[in-house]
Amino acid sequence: MSEENKNQNYSADNIQVLEGLEAVRKRPAMYIGDIGIKGLHHLVYEVVDNSIDEALAGYCTHIDCFINENNSITVSDNGRGIPTGLHEKEGKSALEVVMTVLHAGGKFDKGSYKVSGGLHGVGVSCVNALSSDLRVEVHRDGFIFEQEYKIGVPQYDVRKIGNTDKTGTFVTFNPDATIFEDTVYHFDILVARLRELAFLNKGIHLSITDKRRTDKMGDFVKEEFYSEGGLKEFVSFLDETRVSILEDVIYFDGEKDGVPVEVAMLYNNSYTENVHSYVNNINTHEGGTHLSGFRRGLTRTLKKYADESGLLKKVKVEISADDFREGLTAVISVKVLEPQFEGQTKTKLGNKEVTSAVSKSVSDMLSFYLEENPDQAKLIVQKVILAATARNAANKAREMVQRKSVLTGSGLPGKLSDCSEKDPTKCEIFLVEGDSAGGTAKQGRDRHFQAIMPLRGKILNVEKAMQHKVFENEEIKNIFKALGVSIGTEEDSRELNLEKLRYHKIVLLMDADIDGSHIATLLLTFFFRFLKSLIEQGYVYIATPPLYLLKKGKDQRYCWDDNQRDLMIQEMKGNKDGNVIVQRYKGLGEMNASQLWETTMNPEHRTLKKVTIDNAAEADRIFSMLMGDEVPPRREFIESNAKYANIDA
Repeated sequence: MSEENKNQNYSADNIQVLEGLEAVRKRPAMYIGDIGIKGLHHLVYEVVDNSIDEALAGYCTHIDCFINENNSITVSDNGRGIPTGLHEKEGKSALEVVMTVLHAGGKFDKGSYKVSGGLHGVGVSCVNALSSDLRVEVHRDGFIFEQEYKIGVPQYDVRKIGNTDKTGTFVTFNPDATIFEDTVYHFDILVARLRELAFLNKGIHLSITDKRRTDKMGDFVKEEFYSEGGLKEFVSFLDETRVSILEDVIYFDGEKDGVPVEVAMLYNNSYTENVHSYVNNINTHEGGTHLSGFRRGLTRTLKKYADESGLLKKVKVEISADDFREGLTAVISVKVLEPQFEGQTKTKLGNKEVTSAVSKSVSDMLSFYLEENPDQAKLIVQKVILAATARNAANKAREMVQRKSVLTGSGLPGKLSDCSEKDPTKCEIFLVEGDSAGGTAKQGRDRHFQAIMPLRGKILNVEKAMQHKVFENEEIKNIFKALGVSIGTEEDSRELNLEKLRYHKIVLLMDADIDGSHIATLLLTFFFRFLKSLIEQGYVYIATPPLYLLKKGKDQRYCWDDNQRDLMIQEMKGNKDGNVIVQRYKGLGEMNASQLWETTMNPEHRTLKKVTIDNAAEADRIFSMLMGDEVPPRREFIESNAKYANIDA
């Protein structure tokens, strides 16, 4: 950061207005993704991102987030404070302009912010529009200013309420219950995002406090994050549940062709590629030019070293680009002055100049590392050779999965009870635990649009299996055949082809017990590692069969949790004699076909949980921890979460 930019006067004149706020409440999903849990938490991210922008500009060191007792959110920082002076064009305080006008903010003026995550500027004004009430307090120029709003409408002009020798911005808001499906914030979701931001922005203190809960000492539950090592520590954190084959993280932090680039990578003994990319703190889960640059630099540099070292002389299989990324965990973060994102979701970077900058950075970093660490370099190349050998075997196994048999005609598995509808957008398939429950589901379904695929026992744990073992597994082969999807293109043998996907709802239907939960976790691990696009496009769901059936005379009611059961028992008892009969469903097989249809499969009455990926890096870490080889992290997780377990006697 130059001294000239450090001393840049950040005032009302820096706030540029692009357009108004009218459409936000009418079409909130256009601005925050959806009106469910994801969109609810996105409100917090937008406010925090404003504080992060201040930190990136060099003016903020501490950002604190609070979930208040009434479930409102407060975000505070020690930045410069939003300007409060008169905005000449709008004829009102710049603070009110920022809070009430869409696409208004200092980030459009490159003299105020060099880079910014919230490029489109919908940020805090969007949050204001979707909040039942919001209060902003600014410490600036020796004074404390405030303004309050209801659904984005100011309740009074910006006013001074006191003196201060500090600077910063404090925003408190209540999400509008008439807009959002749910207004209860999840501490763990916010923890994951703030931890991620701490790794991506080293040297910044972030914290989150949950004022709804207290710990054993009677203090509010709180998490604090600070990273001195940045992405180097991020990769170590992501790989703490895996066994590394290298002594330390390979790391680069610098600038190439005017683009700040930070890259960290580590090889482990797993069989999956876990690469996460960010632009100005935005998780670009669809990749883009920065990811292409990383892959290009990685492949070329490792291939050149392996050829020149003679380590590939006796290798009989062809080495592909994929082989250099098996067992690789990496994080790429770039800061781009004017990022060009494909689409409105900011998930794929389009700036062509970034490809070369990242490729050069990775090439320089790796070349130096390989020359300075020949023993470690040899381990990497040996890992690549093993990956190529396994991939060759996997290709043969995959061909067996995807080859249509003349004898079976359509190539569909024999256990599949298909539906008559052929339009995939109207079709759904239930992956059901066990043949018995599968038979019940088959009898209870609507044959027109619902297909049933029973699964025998527990499928392979793909987290511990080599690729060819995955494709040789009978249950997994049947899932691929039933769904109609295939894996593998000339560019990327891991890429998923969804052109022939036969169902746009894939529903996991398991018993409501420990074994059912384990099978569901195995399936989700498989989908996350091999069919991730299905999750990202919203095709994967989990069914929620009831846990209890309550009976009293002719009165029968279903309950999905213990609290609902207890309340329902009291309601059914009323003032009349008789103890309510409680039946606990330990398995789907205990329900008859009509009951399963009525409670779990009928679209008019059922509840399906959509599987989403809010934080890909955190999801990767969780699956690795739950299903990988390292026992201590899993034991620690089980011990800390044992109180939430529902264990049947």
